[in-house]
Amino acid sequence: MLSTFHLWRKLVLALATALALAAPAHAAPYQAVQLDKSSVSFSFKQMGVAMDGHFAKFTPQISFDPAKPEQTKASIEIDLASVDTGSGEADQEVVGKSWFNTGAFPKALFVAKQVKQTAPNVYEVLGTLTIKGRARDIKVAMKHTPQGKQGLLSGSFTLQRADYAIGEGMWSKFDVVANDVQVSFQLTALAGKKLFNFFSTGVFL
Repeated sequence: MLSTFHLWRKLVLALATALALAAPAHAAPYQAVQLDKSSVSFSFKQMGVAMDGHFAKFTPQISFDPAKPEQTKASIEIDLASVDTGSGEADQEVVGKSWFNTGAFPKALFVAKQVKQTAPNVYEVLGTLTIKGRARDIKVAMKHTPQGKQGLLSGSFTLQRADYAIGEGMWSKFDVVANDVQVSFQLTALAGKKLFNFFSTGVFL
């Protein structure tokens, strides 16, 4: 009888150990972004024709645990002079005073204030976007796609350029360039410790 008890005890312990090893480990919070696998882009309509572009330089900071979204701390600073519309002439135009006015306002800044989960791997991010000294609260739908120790954070939102005085004077009307601008992002986030030497590694915290 005693030997039977010990046998069952060993079997139960072995089963518990196997289940523990098979259970997926809780991923560490994302603390860094791999810039060379990330992007910030935009699209709009000009004379009814779809146009798009992206920003070559941006600085994200992130601390995001998918299991504890309420503890998220995140921001992204965009170098507006790094705009790439696919046309050198258009790039020179858009950094001027009527548009981004990068001489006075070189950066755009988004700071997350609240993150909540709305569905599996889907989150709603509330934050403040500041462009040309004008701050507006916005809501961003973000998707988390786990990729091992990495994770792809992607999403988009629509801003009205008039809210930020993007396009002043003759460009303040919407007959040529539409008011709505779709902004999209894809950030390859890395779990674990923060990485500091992003100049040589392509990673920023």
